[in-house]
Amino acid sequence: MASLAIANNPDIRFLGRLLGDVIRAYGGEELFRRIEYIRSTSVDRHRGVVEAEATDSGLERLSLDDTLDFVRGFMLFSMLANLAEDRQGNQTERHADVASALERLAGEGIGRDAVKALLDQALVVPVLTAHPTEVRRKSMIDHKNRIAELMTLKDMGLEETEDGDKIDEAILRQIALLWQTRVLRREKLGVADEIETALSYFRDVFLPVLPALYARWDRALGERIPSFLRAGNWIGGDRDGNPFVTADSLRLVLARSAQAVLAYYLDAVHALGAELSISTEHSQVDGAVLKLADASQDAGRSRQDEPYRRALSGIYARLAATHELLAGEPPARPAPLPGQPYAHPGELRDELAAIARGLAMEGTGPLASGGALGRLIRAVDTFGFHLATLDMRQNSAVHERVVAELLQAAGVEEDYVLLDEDARVALLRRELASLRLLTSPYASYSEETASELAIVRAAAEAHGKYGRACITHYIVSMAQSVSDLLEVHVLLKEAGLYVPGDQPRADIMAIPLFETIADLEGAPAIMQGWLGLPEVAAIAAGRGHQEVMIGYSDSNKDGGYLTSTWQLSRGSTALKPVFEAADLAMQLFHGRGGAVGRGGGSSFSAILAQPPGTVQGRIRITEQGEVIAAKYGTRASAMTNLEAMASATLIASLEPEKLAPADAARFATAMDQLSEAAFKAYRGLVYETEGFRTFFRQATPIAEIAGLKIGSRPASRKKSDAIEDLRAIPWVFSWAQARVMLPGWYGVGAAIDAFGDKGLLREMAAAWPFFGATLDNMEQVLAKSDMAIAEHYAALVEDPGLREEVFGRIRSGWQSTHDGLLTVTGQTRLLGKHPGLETSIRLRLPYIEPLNLLQIELLKRHRAGEDDPRIGEGILLSINAIATALRNSG
Repeated sequence: MASLAIANNPDIRFLGRLLGDVIRAYGGEELFRRIEYIRSTSVDRHRGVVEAEATDSGLERLSLDDTLDFVRGFMLFSMLANLAEDRQGNQTERHADVASALERLAGEGIGRDAVKALLDQALVVPVLTAHPTEVRRKSMIDHKNRIAELMTLKDMGLEETEDGDKIDEAILRQIALLWQTRVLRREKLGVADEIETALSYFRDVFLPVLPALYARWDRALGERIPSFLRAGNWIGGDRDGNPFVTADSLRLVLARSAQAVLAYYLDAVHALGAELSISTEHSQVDGAVLKLADASQDAGRSRQDEPYRRALSGIYARLAATHELLAGEPPARPAPLPGQPYAHPGELRDELAAIARGLAMEGTGPLASGGALGRLIRAVDTFGFHLATLDMRQNSAVHERVVAELLQAAGVEEDYVLLDEDARVALLRRELASLRLLTSPYASYSEETASELAIVRAAAEAHGKYGRACITHYIVSMAQSVSDLLEVHVLLKEAGLYVPGDQPRADIMAIPLFETIADLEGAPAIMQGWLGLPEVAAIAAGRGHQEVMIGYSDSNKDGGYLTSTWQLSRGSTALKPVFEAADLAMQLFHGRGGAVGRGGGSSFSAILAQPPGTVQGRIRITEQGEVIAAKYGTRASAMTNLEAMASATLIASLEPEKLAPADAARFATAMDQLSEAAFKAYRGLVYETEGFRTFFRQATPIAEIAGLKIGSRPASRKKSDAIEDLRAIPWVFSWAQARVMLPGWYGVGAAIDAFGDKGLLREMAAAWPFFGATLDNMEQVLAKSDMAIAEHYAALVEDPGLREEVFGRIRSGWQSTHDGLLTVTGQTRLLGKHPGLETSIRLRLPYIEPLNLLQIELLKRHRAGEDDPRIGEGILLSINAIATALRNSG
């Protein structure tokens, strides 16, 4: 399958040719010729060589069986093209690393002492979530990653793998396996499936990559730095709108995580035992190492002069016992010696550190450096026995109902829900000051209340089993008041995770998630009230920081792209003085998605675009759906992306603000005006246009997306077709499929048109990282959208009047946004200043358009009542293929 012939990416040509060979071999020459005809005519159409009818006629001649094969072929080409581009990106984006960040800061007069001081209190956490935008099966991703590994060997000039296979033939086999692997899931993903998928990334990528990165960073800074970058996880703890996340799922994810990390440690200790063959006949051995060796009870005669090996035998035995205790089963390679489980990771670290000190005392030779032992110690520091810190999350409305029931059952308050905010706060504070519990073993509770109590009790069990680091955050969705946070403390108190007293203690931090535009505007007042409570202030002071989560997805669905982006920035800025007044570090948790409409785009640019003074070395960011595989699918891509996240945090925290205060004020005033106009335009279309929800549901494959079985969570929060109740992911995903991409741009054109001083906007785009990044992300969305294709989707709307009115406004809005963007950026075409990205998107368009046209035809037949199962399968395959080609579509 010849590619669009991007001359500067031979990988795409190579992989495309191999895919063509596979289709010919397994699908036959006739299928290959039909697919190739559609491909070549679509390419020629985009070059202006032929008319659209040539492609259309090729599509019309496809049988249903051929259609399924055609869609798979185009999807696989897009997947391979993504792989090739990711490899190219990994080779060229070397500027986004910590060493480069140190040089950049040094150029600003910021020395390494300042960097080290920041890192002493820094925390950077990518948090994996199960939000369902990854349409590909894990099997497909695994084959793709194997191809990437083989391509790396090819780069090294090798012709054979370690197993003796010819590399080109091995790549061809992997592509053949992709062709013959079922694309669609037959069963809906469950929480346990999502847990196993996340564990594969933590186990196979994060565990080996982070210690290697720390070794690099230690060298760059000339000393061992704290483990400031760690892994986070929502999967198994995020139950907001997901009834399938329970106490059992929380126990499962923690047990499986412990099993994975302990198996890694066991393998590492086993390998060290094979390596450290140091004999007392040739070295002086530290007393601490000898003590560990003697305590191991390793009586093997061949190892009596090898104290390091005997010491490691004892460590292995203790780790094996810990594995059995925490994971509930012995390790795959049992220990030949008895051992007591470690009480906590610190005990393991101390014993490994004793061995490291013993090696260092041997002299200044190569054994004194870190190596595998140093990486293992770093892993223990970073991952403990829990692997990734698990967040809990629930909606504030659930907490309100549960606490109301507990108060009523305990005879404290008959109708908590009717109390105003002041009365609620006073009541909850009294309860939190009392040692008495609300629950009773003799009372009966609703299923919802029983489930919530079971969750917090499971969290308490986990703290006792895995240590407090296993769960440290409790996110409160739709937080709109101080009482929303106090209610969490009441629930934690029932499990012993909140302890009253002169010095109250909360072992898990309650974190508000501000999601809508109104919530973001009200965030400073809520946090001022929260931190103003003496018991909360005491707890926060002991911790040293308080986290606030800001949501990109729902704020976008609520107010549109520009208003959401600006309100998130303004909200962050407005929170800063609240935390300064409380003498407390602020830690922002950014709930970003893959698509620009959900906060997507470059993490490096996004962190640099944060308001001055709002990062300060502490940031958490959600990673979800297709973004996880793109960023962390291979160790090479993970190295690049984690480096970028760390370096951007250093720069954003320490680099002096370039924007003069007067300019910042001018720009903010302008953004207020733009945001107001964009908000009015967006709300006018989405929420104030009669019939808009009907247009949306008929003009996009929103109903069919539910058939993809890509996540365990329902698409809507309530049984309703209201857009307010629809989750942001299917909202964005559906518009992307129809090539409208509305959440990523609508309203911006109206705002630019209404703004008189275009020169000021051009100044803002050039001088203000926030506005520049906002426009850059929107420009990518506009380049991926296509109003001509979107018009075909609009034709699916049954009411001609509704279709013409709504789509006419969408098309007009797109044109004004397109023209306004070019005016502000000074370009003559989209992505004119980003040729690499322009080429990437231009490559994809001839492959996406036929998929869209086929999808529309299949939707028509499906909605007309045709019941051939191949039609439904074709729709789902086309959704998968379009999402793969667009990238970051959800």
